[in-house]
Amino acid sequence: MVFFSQIWEALSTPEYITTLLKGFRTTLIIAVGASLLGLVLGIIVAVVKIAALKNKKKMAVPVFICNLYVSVIRGTPVALQLFIMAFAILAIRGFPLELTAILTFGINSGAYVAESLRGGIQSVDAGQEEAARSLGLSGLQSMRYIIIPQAIKNVIPAIGNELIALLKETSIVSMVGLVDLTYAAQIIGSGNKMATYLAPMVVAAAFYLAVVYLLIFAIRVIEKRMKES
Repeated sequence: MVFFSQIWEALSTPEYITTLLKGFRTTLIIAVGASLLGLVLGIIVAVVKIAALKNKKKMAVPVFICNLYVSVIRGTPVALQLFIMAFAILAIRGFPLELTAILTFGINSGAYVAESLRGGIQSVDAGQEEAARSLGLSGLQSMRYIIIPQAIKNVIPAIGNELIALLKETSIVSMVGLVDLTYAAQIIGSGNKMATYLAPMVVAAAFYLAVVYLLIFAIRVIEKRMKES
């Protein structure tokens, strides 16, 4: 009963709920911004790497940069990347920490999305591109209108998992001074009225679960509609 009363206190005390909502807002802003950036970067890198298969000499430099980017980002911890961005690369007075976090997680997510999309693009039958070219579409047009839509359809589950992982990874932003949902729960737990961290952490976990299940539902709806189309 004491545990449930502490949960009720976390949800009913205006100061606590305000702290949680502010942290939740920060988490959502970072997750949404980073996911959009990651999708854009992922598509660009995947297209470059696929194009390099046919034009190795012309695409040598771009594909080298893309391979280096994917290798470095996937080979180093995201926490280390966040520290480097916050305290070295973007250590500019007045530069928003939220934007730093969005850039960091977006760049990190882009490397994983790129590999998922590359696999999805290569899974599309080569005859699709040949048919598009025979109809008069350029290489870029066939990639944009024919190949990439089918590739995205194939990799929706993988991209969905990446978005969910990205949402949970944002819980480390407190290391650079941002008050996200997890850190907001820690602040509440360290207050004088509540002697345990468990209750506010359970409330924070409920927020994360709600967003994750909304993402899962949205992904299932998108998959269903794309299968029908």
